[in-house]
Amino acid sequence: MISLDRRGLLLGGAGLMTFAALPALARIAVQAPASAGFTAAGVADLNAQMHALVDQQKLAGVVTLLARKGKIVNLDAYGKQDASGAAPMAIDSIFRIASMTKPVTGVAMMQLWEQGKWKLDDPVSKHIPEFAGLKVKTAGGLVDQAKPMTMAQLMSHTAGFGTSGVYDAAQINLRETDLQGMVDKLSKLPLESQPGTDWAYGPCVDLQGYVVQKLSGKSLDRYFQDHILTPLKMPDTQFWVDPAKTARVVRIHTYDPAGKIVATDSRLVTSPPRFLAGGGGLYSTAPDYYRFCQALLQGGELEGARILKPDTVKLMRKSVLEPGVGVDLYGPVQKGLGFGMDFATHDRPAESGLPQGQDSYWWGGAFGTWFWIDPTNDVVFVGMIQNVRGSVPGAGTPDVRAISPKAVYAALTDKKA
Repeated sequence: MISLDRRGLLLGGAGLMTFAALPALARIAVQAPASAGFTAAGVADLNAQMHALVDQQKLAGVVTLLARKGKIVNLDAYGKQDASGAAPMAIDSIFRIASMTKPVTGVAMMQLWEQGKWKLDDPVSKHIPEFAGLKVKTAGGLVDQAKPMTMAQLMSHTAGFGTSGVYDAAQINLRETDLQGMVDKLSKLPLESQPGTDWAYGPCVDLQGYVVQKLSGKSLDRYFQDHILTPLKMPDTQFWVDPAKTARVVRIHTYDPAGKIVATDSRLVTSPPRFLAGGGGLYSTAPDYYRFCQALLQGGELEGARILKPDTVKLMRKSVLEPGVGVDLYGPVQKGLGFGMDFATHDRPAESGLPQGQDSYWWGGAFGTWFWIDPTNDVVFVGMIQNVRGSVPGAGTPDVRAISPKAVYAALTDKKA
């Protein structure tokens, strides 16, 4: 038997890894890669590549988790939580997962959809009356919406709102009060595009959080806790960190003039915030987020706890973009991808050139956290780092989102396209 200490370091033997001495992690069992169709050498290479980035001072630390067929075959923590400190990175280190909050909000929305509280073709104004009659910017001035924005468009970043950068440039802080305050601000502004015609990464998922609160009668944090986090046994995921857990929180990092990793911002929320950001406010760990992903991979159920119906999960990973609209998060349209309900969807692998299987779905966070769910190959991967602009290509952070899937699928002995 192999077991791990809190840092993810090997303590002996070969085969099954357990955490019986660690109450918070006792439910995790890490099994031999071969038991799920991976080569041990390939998984070791994945870890070696991640470790090298830390050794080269390109990352302070990293946690990765790989699972297939419901078996965790790799859970690795390497480096430090703070490049300027002594605390080692651990398998239960806590990260700001930023936009990896969005799929959680999407699940909350789809739970309410299952209850018949909204429909995909509902006008958004049915649920947010303040948005009735919003005008649209054009070169010739403001015009009416050609068709009212729909809830499906709100779920897929095509409702017509601008990117976050649009509001930042106009010095409009949508998150300075609470969710109602955000709605009030947006109700006084025109849309940036006709609904359905452009994919723009902005306030849509924060607005979904507002809808969750309104339709459920619960605050967003309470709704998440009652309907997602507690059922899936995700004890370290919330909009704030319990003060007793702050020693486990990873520091945010950046790069010095020589390109070496250095600690920077230490922002930390330790009590319920006024603005509950469904678009990017959660803290979590790799094991917690894995449980969320595994539940989706299994059709919305994990260990007897059902959060969604199987057909609802399939709907979430089906692109709802209109013809000619593409996902262009970092500039050019990302080939082969669509967008469903708060997930990017892998529609055309031959066109994308990405190694993930057909119908994989994923997203990531601004500080570099990333994950994907591959139903074709029955794979879940979760990765955690913590860098300023950690998700932006060319901003200094190594491209772990490309490195990791190449290594994972190179290690897989029976990969399907």
